Amino acid sequence: MVYQEYPPIPALRPWLDCVWTCRVQTGATPLTHQVLPDNCIDILCQDQQDASFAVGMMTAPIAVVSQGLVQTVAARFKPGAAARFFQLPLCELSDGRTGLQQLWGRELAARLADALWSEPLSNAQRISILQDYLLLRLRSVPPRRQPGAAEHAIAAIERACGQVRVDGLARQLGVSRQHLALQFRQQVGISPKLFARICRFRAASQGLKNLAGQPDWAQVALQFGYFDQSHLIHDFQDFARSSPEAWFMHRHH
Repeated sequence: MVYQEYPPIPALRPWLDCVWTCRVQTGATPLTHQVLPDNCIDILCQDQQDASFAVGMMTAPIAVVSQGLVQTVAARFKPGAAARFFQLPLCELSDGRTGLQQLWGRELAARLADALWSEPLSNAQRISILQDYLLLRLRSVPPRRQPGAAEHAIAAIERACGQVRVDGLARQLGVSRQHLALQFRQQVGISPKLFARICRFRAASQGLKNLAGQPDWAQVALQFGYFDQSHLIHDFQDFARSSPEAWFMHRHH
């Protein structure tokens, strides 16, 4: 598998975390790899028939199985940014993949697939085409409104690496917890509490990747804002289907 990320063009930087490409070439045995929740929504375009789709917010890991040659060109939205491009409550996309035909219409999805795959192109050319279509979509929707409670909550949760209480955050923003939860589900795709948990898990898993030597698990839990070691274990079971110890050993051996 060859996976590569690229920075988005300036006009899309407010919306995109990155654009990326992936090429998988297998023999008779399929290749399976695990994708963990990352609080992002992606658009994937693959060189298979009708294989352009959005992957919604994930609340659990998924196993992706590839066989033969599969090429992918994709864009990863910043949290909350995909709502501008899809014009529907993002909770409708969560834990699933939805075809671009449903989201953008059959004609636009077909034109994009044809532009990407009808002739041999470089990764740079395909990335440029995908970003052109994203710009086209962006310019066809109403102008951006002022940031609301959900956008401010995203920024606060990410700054704190998930170590926030939602009720306290709602008070800071001057809204009820229920209002914040509703706005968040519509504009991000999941609840603010789950978003914060995934932020915290991602910080902990990244910290473990960079850790040398045997971890002190009580200290790891404390460092990343967990009440105790059992809460750390619970999040790893939910978001990686693994214990922290097994996850750490797998990454370091």
